[in-house]
Amino acid sequence: MGKSRRAFIGQGAMGVIGAAMASTIQGQTPQAAGTTPPPGAPTVFGTAPPVGPTVSAETFAEAGKLMQVAMTPKDAAQAAGNWAQAMAPVYERRVGPRKLGLGEGDVPAAVWNPELPVATASPVETYRNCWAEVGMISPLPADDTSIAFSSVSDLAKWIMSRKLTSERLTKIYLARLKKFQSTLNCTITLCEEHALQQARTADKEIAAGNYRWPLHGIPWGAKDLLDTAGIVTTWGAEPFRGRVPSEDATVTKRLNEAGAVLVAKLSLGSLALNDVWFGGQTKNPWNLDEGASGSSAGPGAAVAAGLVGFAIGSETQGSIISPSMRCGATGLRPTFGRVPRTGAMTLSWSCDKLGPMTRSVEDVGHILVAISGPDGKDAACVNASLETVCVGTSKKVRVGYIPAWMKEATDVDRAALETVKKLGMTAVEVSVPDWPYDSMNIILFAEAAAAFEEITLDHRVDELKMQTPDAWPNTFRQARFLSAVDFVQADRLRRKVAVMIAKVMETVDVLLVPSLRDEPLVIFNFTGHPSLTLRAGFVEVSEARSDWAPDPKNPVAKFAKPRRVPHGVTLIGRLFEEGTLASVGMAMEGAFGVSGERPPGF
Repeated sequence: MGKSRRAFIGQGAMGVIGAAMASTIQGQTPQAAGTTPPPGAPTVFGTAPPVGPTVSAETFAEAGKLMQVAMTPKDAAQAAGNWAQAMAPVYERRVGPRKLGLGEGDVPAAVWNPELPVATASPVETYRNCWAEVGMISPLPADDTSIAFSSVSDLAKWIMSRKLTSERLTKIYLARLKKFQSTLNCTITLCEEHALQQARTADKEIAAGNYRWPLHGIPWGAKDLLDTAGIVTTWGAEPFRGRVPSEDATVTKRLNEAGAVLVAKLSLGSLALNDVWFGGQTKNPWNLDEGASGSSAGPGAAVAAGLVGFAIGSETQGSIISPSMRCGATGLRPTFGRVPRTGAMTLSWSCDKLGPMTRSVEDVGHILVAISGPDGKDAACVNASLETVCVGTSKKVRVGYIPAWMKEATDVDRAALETVKKLGMTAVEVSVPDWPYDSMNIILFAEAAAAFEEITLDHRVDELKMQTPDAWPNTFRQARFLSAVDFVQADRLRRKVAVMIAKVMETVDVLLVPSLRDEPLVIFNFTGHPSLTLRAGFVEVSEARSDWAPDPKNPVAKFAKPRRVPHGVTLIGRLFEEGTLASVGMAMEGAFGVSGERPPGF
């Protein structure tokens, strides 16, 4: 799987976050450090080799006087217990072993903009997709299961041509959500009455000739950090189980305007970490003995199991990529600033993104169109056009790859690179410097701790199911003791990395990277580049995959017979060039020929 934080000296402590990836409840944790992880195992939070001076509970008690933060003896002991593995490594830029000096020209990434955000129309008219041009309509399947697993594109054509009603389709998905909830644990709130009302309205509008964008009448699921007016939105966390927003998030509102039908609020790891929420762990439909990965666990599982037409997930550092790869779905993490986050839970103001999760590459474009563009509220959102997406436009594309990363990846990743060449695209070898990229995670830790300061200081964070050293409660407390000076230096490093990546992207149109390798997860979430993860093949795993720090008392499940599970690759695009990503992805998806296989039993 390439280098993980287990194997990286000084490479930070963070597992995939913010949508961080993950896997298990306290009964299942990853293999011991030093062993080879199974294919598709994510990088792990809080498991870097220990560095720095020894700290103790007394250290935090004394430091707390400076910060004016009082910790209980238990909290201080936990914070001290994994400080050397969790927080000390993020200082590598300053203390080594890979020290990196910052010059006078390395300015911070953050730039204050005194202008207030301004709402603009979504750039729908600048984007065309093959769906609108081809107009071919496949025969409607005879069975409900095949309908449920169909693409948004096919569902839209059947609804538009009135071969299928939205109400029938909605009932199919509602029935499947109910049937498989006990198996997957992916639904927090089923929106049955709301959905049926929306579906009947859609059918009336379509019958009257008022057909909207291709999402009209299509049932979808929302990661439960997206506000829905009058419908509980819990963030997957115990302190917010009764939280009922009065307004829709911007993305929710835009999907309502597109005529989409909300059928469920889907699970996420508590406060967007991993796949364990207050109701338990969400499962991978391909391997029910492991989690779906997180934090967009519910969207990944529900899409892959044919329980919704599409879903909206979020990513801060791996939360769309990881569950998409684990569950065999397609996930698009848009360019930072493409989609407004108003009304979505904040984990990191400078890293959070919202994006679609589907069963095909073509479908992500339909959804991206509907949710893009400034809303006048999210100050980070920009007005950027959307490119044309169509198969056949990808042959002249230059696909970059980093040999060292591919060498340490799986056979599926390397085969994907060969597929690029067979499709007539040009494979271009590129490289990135060996810098301490995880030192940028100081920014993420600090922003996340700031976002949840209140429940940390009043100890409501103690209500969360996961109280392990690598879970949010301990991280939020530890982050109070990170240096403000190092935060600014990390921001300068972020700018330096962005300048370096800009030069790399001048030489290629997209990058092909192993999905869960540490460096691209960190680099491109901080630089804001878009990513597309799609199923490329299958691998076999002999043990369950998890993101929690190893616990000898609770080893991961071992399998007497290896399990066959999907494996995805990730394409990184230039800023605001999601169209190129989709074009290349559609061509590769067709060549792989594996996107249509369904998880057994669903």
